[in-house]
Amino acid sequence: MTATTASALAAGLGPDGLSLKASLARAERRSRLVSFALVAPLLLFIVASFCIPLGFMLYRAIDNPEVAETLPATVAAMKGWTQGGVPDEPVFAALAADLIAAQKARTTGLVGKRVNYEIPGARSKFLKVGRELERAPAGGPWKPVFAKSDPQWTDPVFWSALKRIGQPMTAFYLLSAVDLRLDEHGSLTRQVPDQAIFLDVLFRTLWISLLVTISTLVLGYPIAHLLASLPPRHANLLMLLVLLPFTTSILVRTTAWVVLLQTNGVLNDVMVWLGLLDERIQLIYNRFGTVLAMTHIQLPFTVLPIYSVMKGISPAHMRAARSLGAGPVYAFTRVYMPQTLPGVGAGCLLTFILSLGYYITPALVGGPLDQMISYFVALYTNRELNWGQASALGAVLLAVTMVFYAIFNRLVGIDKVKLG
Repeated sequence: MTATTASALAAGLGPDGLSLKASLARAERRSRLVSFALVAPLLLFIVASFCIPLGFMLYRAIDNPEVAETLPATVAAMKGWTQGGVPDEPVFAALAADLIAAQKARTTGLVGKRVNYEIPGARSKFLKVGRELERAPAGGPWKPVFAKSDPQWTDPVFWSALKRIGQPMTAFYLLSAVDLRLDEHGSLTRQVPDQAIFLDVLFRTLWISLLVTISTLVLGYPIAHLLASLPPRHANLLMLLVLLPFTTSILVRTTAWVVLLQTNGVLNDVMVWLGLLDERIQLIYNRFGTVLAMTHIQLPFTVLPIYSVMKGISPAHMRAARSLGAGPVYAFTRVYMPQTLPGVGAGCLLTFILSLGYYITPALVGGPLDQMISYFVALYTNRELNWGQASALGAVLLAVTMVFYAIFNRLVGIDKVKLG
């Protein structure tokens, strides 16, 4: 140590001439910057692959561009129209101009499809009047053309709904996802019975996920305990069997259950051969097949967190309880099991959340009444091309998941959960 360094330290200064406190703060700041730089690629990946798509999904659940972009003059003209009667000729003239332009751009069906979500039969009315407007004399008047095309064009309720649909943002998709709607007066009401399906689908999704979680816990807890109790040589072999399903895709495992569970499948053959059944039973395309296949797929996700916690529990705890007079059952339930709750909570939470998003397995081994909410998200995305409804269903599922996460955190505490 040089004389200069020694004198600086004696004066309470660091090697850089700053105070020791300032030098320590600079070193910590530099360390944090290095740590952030190391995790920055992962952070950017999470933002790009998760946060941005999630934000896009939530935005699409309220985005309503079809009418506003296709009928801009009509939307502007209706801003000065007070609801309660049929609009005047200027509004009809604006709509006629927009529809004539839409006919040329071939977007009449697009706007008609959007209005059809809230007003059944509107798409055909838009297509019909669009063709008639192209043949009508230029300059109008336009109101008689619309009235002759269909009487609903002179219905005040129709125009009130059209004005609401013309807003750039809408709550229609989110309300529809929980079986609600706005009536002709703009008041919140329940969806008509033949279209109120999404709450049933949501409850079905939660119920199937709960059944799968309970099933994996009942089967996985003894397996995890056996893994933690066996000698390493035997435990490693059993662990290999637990992890073996990870070597194949979900589609392959689900297809294997289709082979096993069908009426002329392996399980029916075995039970008939053993004399357990006189007639073959339906094990597939129902709730039983769905829960069974999902339980098989999710079992390792429940076993591994429980096993990791059990492996850290000292055997001395059980021996001490037994030496103090506790019976085997009492010692296990009062001493051993409470220590495994963090693993149980992690495994059950992981399984429940993953089960909420299942699509392939219920689609292959479930029946019409076993399809979960992911099926309808895929339906509206790929077949109906209704991204707003698909995004709204995804947003509702995300909200429900967050609610259950908050309840779990409140009752158990997420800080007590251990995944490994």
